[in-house]
Amino acid sequence: MLRVDLRELAQGRAVDTPGELKQDDLAVEGTEITLKQPVVVAGRLQSIGEGRFYWQGTARTVVEGECRRCLTPVATPLQLEIGVLFTQEPEALDDPDSYPVAADATEIDVTPAVREELVLAAPRYVVCRDDCKGLCPQCGEDLNAGPCGCSPVTEARWQPLQALKEKFRS
Repeated sequence: MLRVDLRELAQGRAVDTPGELKQDDLAVEGTEITLKQPVVVAGRLQSIGEGRFYWQGTARTVVEGECRRCLTPVATPLQLEIGVLFTQEPEALDDPDSYPVAADATEIDVTPAVREELVLAAPRYVVCRDDCKGLCPQCGEDLNAGPCGCSPVTEARWQPLQALKEKFRS
């Protein structure tokens, strides 16, 4: 339940917001995030004044990516602590630190805040291990499995590439 009926908050108590975003949830569509597990969300939404609401919660998941050196699949666990202000104040539209809520809104959906935090926290590039040797630039073999047998790249073979780089710099 990542949506909270504002009438529940009108009674002066905080509302628990347990929920889950599935791997194919629309909230992560259009991002570069690939979820290996659903996002488990838990939090509380409370009123902190006229038209102002604070949600504090956690989001837990595992994101998938490829090692940027050897293309091996890598799973990265994420544990997020999230604190978000939702407000009905008109100037909130220009405030990047709060989420605007329409004056006539009947509910608050914390999903956009969870989505934003996931996008910010998910690593853009991952490596399978710090000493990953990557792929051979000549044959594409995984060098973590051992040498590939290609002859070493000499400086002379890179000179045409260096000349091209210099041409584009000028």
